[in-house]
Amino acid sequence: MRRLGQNIQGYRGHCIDPDRVAHAIVQQAALDGWSTHLLDASPSIRLPVLQRPARPQKPRPLRCYLSAGIHGDEPAGPLALLDMVRSRSFPNNIDLTLCPVLNPRGLHANDRFNTDGIDLNRDYNHLRAPETSAHVHWLASQPPWDLTLLLHEDWESAGFYLYELHPDTHLGLADPVIASVSRVCPIELAPVIDGRDAYAPGIIRPSIDPAARPDWPEAFWLLQNRTQRNLTLEAPSDFPMALRVGALVEAVMAAIHAISRIASPSPRPSP
Repeated sequence: MRRLGQNIQGYRGHCIDPDRVAHAIVQQAALDGWSTHLLDASPSIRLPVLQRPARPQKPRPLRCYLSAGIHGDEPAGPLALLDMVRSRSFPNNIDLTLCPVLNPRGLHANDRFNTDGIDLNRDYNHLRAPETSAHVHWLASQPPWDLTLLLHEDWESAGFYLYELHPDTHLGLADPVIASVSRVCPIELAPVIDGRDAYAPGIIRPSIDPAARPDWPEAFWLLQNRTQRNLTLEAPSDFPMALRVGALVEAVMAAIHAISRIASPSPRPSP
C-alpha cells in the first residue's frame, strides 16, 4: 500500500474527539468488569485510567501497561485501544492497565503539544506539565509491570517501527512484533530511523542511560521505575487510519503473546 502523501510539514490526516473516544472506551470496558479511575491533572483535565485484573489470579499473572494519546497529532493509538477493548482482544490471564488519552487538549487541537506548548513525552524527568505530573504521581503508586507498551505514530515514516528498551536484548520482543506487523503494514526499512541508527529493519534499540537524555519520554520513566521491558510502537501516519490502527493492534497482541511465551516457556520433552 502506498503512502497518502498528505502529511506536509506535519500531520494532516484524520483527527478524533478524545472525549468521545475515552467515553467509548470507559463505557465498553465497564461492561466487561474493568474499573476506571480519573487522574485530576487540573480542574478541566482528567485523564482516564482503566484496569482489569487477570482471571484466574494464580499463579501470579503477567502485568501489562498500555498508554496512548500523549501526542495530540497521533490519534491512531487511542483508536487502537478502543478497538481492542471493544473486540475483547486481551487475554484474560493478564493484569491490564490502560491510559488511553494522556493529552486530551492536544488531541482536541491536533497538536503534538499540550496547551502550554510542552511536549509531554519529553517531560517525565522535569514534570512541568500538569498532565505528566498527575500521571507520574499515579504511576509511582502502582506495582511494577512485566511489559509496558506505548502507542505512537510518526507522520514522516514510510512504515511501522518500534523502540525497544530492555537491559538484555537477547530476551527482546522486537523481532516477533515486527514479523507480525509486517503481515498488515509496511515496515520502515531505512538504516536511520527518527535520527537513530536502526538495529534491524523497523527496530531501534537506543541507549537506556538516563543521563544521556535529560528530557525523559514516558518510556524512560517506566524503565527506571516500573518495568524492565518497554516497547514504543510507531505506526506510519501517512497511511489510512484503518491500517495504522490495525498495525498497532497487531503489535500489541504480538508483544503480549511473546512475553507470555518468555514468562511461561514450553516444558522440555522427556528424554
